[in-house]
Amino acid sequence: MNRTRFNKIVGLSLFLGLFLACGNKPKTDLGYDYEAAASFFAADESFHPILDEELEVFTRVFNRNAVHQDTLKALYTSEQEAIEMLMKNETWLAFTTRSLTEKELSNLKARSFAPRIMPIGYDGLAIIVNNVNTDTCITVKDIARILKGEVTSWSDIYPKSKLGKIEVVFDNPRSSAVRYCVDSILGGQPINSDMQENIGAMLKSAEVVDYVERTPNAFGIIGSNWLNDQRDTTNVTFKKNITVMKVSRLDSATVQNSRRPYQYYIYNGSYPLVRTIYAIINEPRTGQPTGFANFCRLPQGQRVIFNAGLLPIMRDLNVRQVNVVK
Repeated sequence: MNRTRFNKIVGLSLFLGLFLACGNKPKTDLGYDYEAAASFFAADESFHPILDEELEVFTRVFNRNAVHQDTLKALYTSEQEAIEMLMKNETWLAFTTRSLTEKELSNLKARSFAPRIMPIGYDGLAIIVNNVNTDTCITVKDIARILKGEVTSWSDIYPKSKLGKIEVVFDNPRSSAVRYCVDSILGGQPINSDMQENIGAMLKSAEVVDYVERTPNAFGIIGSNWLNDQRDTTNVTFKKNITVMKVSRLDSATVQNSRRPYQYYIYNGSYPLVRTIYAIINEPRTGQPTGFANFCRLPQGQRVIFNAGLLPIMRDLNVRQVNVVK
């Protein structure tokens, strides 16, 4: 298995070679290079699919009549790295699943900035397993037990399972998925990765999907927007190469009380692992970063979120009951 462990890379900065040129540009007497920071946004890598679609539509709509077309670029990294870049004036826009802390807000305001934090939608944190795994329902409590290291084998949760050790894999050790698990599932307790060899991280969500697809005992944790089958306009079909587990809030998971991160179950609150997607703007003037963040909340931008199977912040949805005849 070729992946990086939490206990080996937590605290290390990612090498952002693509944007080293931005960091080397001379700063103004204000302490930042506005144009360099305005040329791209930083985002948690789990939002790569949805933000690429948003950026494509935004560019097509607002730049089609421009004589000189300056295209906003995207840098997909970890959530923590994106926020750090925002705090250092290296970018004016970051997409995350958390707001700024009081300390971060105070820091920016003390430097005469006026940050804005705008929710743009909701997604679900998805639990994925290999298709050979027949145990497809799990409780939030059991997810917590796995991350705490209280259980390490599939048979500890499902006595009849023969899959052996649970191989937990995240997208990135500093990602929004890791932070959500610590804050919302473990109640602020750290993931027990230092003492366990079965909890680790890749660097990209696609690598998590690939690892789970080829590893029978894997347990992947990623953002749900990586999983929707784009051929299905009803947003009720996930990728066929892996299985998305159903998750229950109750102490015992059954088919009846467990849900997958479908759009409707995020909408009605029955899926328990839901995250808010934020656009955090710190731009000192109104440029493309501010325009793009605002676009994500406009009807066209919200439609992109809806069509991707996520839940728009403007949730005026028509829900219809249908009978499925097999």
